[in-house]
Amino acid sequence: MRIEIDEPKCVASGQCVMIAPEVFDQREADGIAVLLQNRPGVELQDAVRESAAVCPAAAIRLVEG
Repeated sequence: MRIEIDEPKCVASGQCVMIAPEVFDQREADGIAVLLQNRPGVELQDAVRESAAVCPAAAIRLVEG
């Protein structure tokens, strides 16, 4: 799995950071999501999928494979 964030769509809600803090963080200046790792291990993939599902702006894209 590879993760992509569409920064212009991000509304800085922080849901992804709360669900998967090992994978996502937020910029101090504006709260926009940033990736700590774009290819998470298998043990984090369920949390990443949940983060993408609850993102209010649909700014997280998952590319399987």
